[in-house]
Amino acid sequence: MKKDSVRSASYTVDCEDFVQVVEFSPFDSGTPASLLAYGGNQYVAVGTCTFQEEDSDVDGVEFTTCRIFHQGVRVDCIAWSPESRLDVIPRRIRFCTAAADRNIRIFTSDLQDKHEIKVVEGHSDYINQVVFEPREGHQIASVSDDLTCRIWDLDGKQETSFLLRSPGMSVCWHPEDAFKLMVAEKNGLVRFYDLLTQQAILSLDCGQTPLMSADWCFGNTIKVGAVAGNDWVIWDITRSSYPQEKRPAHVDCARSFRWSKANENLFATTGYPGKLKSQLLVHHLGHPQPVMIGYASVGAGLSWHRTLPLCVIGGDRKLFFWITEM
Repeated sequence: MKKDSVRSASYTVDCEDFVQVVEFSPFDSGTPASLLAYGGNQYVAVGTCTFQEEDSDVDGVEFTTCRIFHQGVRVDCIAWSPESRLDVIPRRIRFCTAAADRNIRIFTSDLQDKHEIKVVEGHSDYINQVVFEPREGHQIASVSDDLTCRIWDLDGKQETSFLLRSPGMSVCWHPEDAFKLMVAEKNGLVRFYDLLTQQAILSLDCGQTPLMSADWCFGNTIKVGAVAGNDWVIWDITRSSYPQEKRPAHVDCARSFRWSKANENLFATTGYPGKLKSQLLVHHLGHPQPVMIGYASVGAGLSWHRTLPLCVIGGDRKLFFWITEM
């Protein structure tokens, strides 16, 4: 592993609390700035950010907090709705969270006077991920340690439920294939469900446990990636139900896997937080070793920018951003 691949964060932004989770909106906000939300022990902060790679007048990163939403309980997951837009009057922000009290909350705001929070109850255990239907944003999918994947409408009514064989760790809804849902389970299995027939139509097996995180490639729908045990694994779903590629990643078990939205061959993984720092690895399918290694103080969360090869993780009162030069 090359020493020059170890890099400090390209940019940092100060926060008021420890950051549990952070998410770029994967959708166009209608303005040059990107929407970003991060959650702490009591609240969610929503802001916009612009980077010098997008605007030469910006020195590093320009982050503007739009609003702080208090929910009174630890935020564990955040998902953005495609309905969030900054180029309309009034502005419209919609996102949802999963929290330590096992409830989902749907936030809708104009970032001025109108704010609505809908609490969605139903899961009986920890919720590991939530995601909006990516075309219209009228549904939310969630997976939980209670061995279910559930689909909800915006009023909080459960529309569909899939019974899982182990805790649901990740759920993905792809904008190019909105009638399929990808669900990854802790036992190492990844299944695709047809939402019209409500049947499983494809299964992938990473061959090891525990699977902690999986993602469906934004730029290429035949690619699926995950971390299980200490390794990352990649599938070509047109070839085999077993991984096409697998390599060791983190010594003390891998925690998160996310594909870049700007480059279909680029992805990032994180390890479990150590006593002082957490490890971020950025990988490229054409390189045997990580192309970048980063460290953050007890980091949490992982998300990629919508158009730049730039990812963010949260930490102790900071957001850490890394730009990957490919």
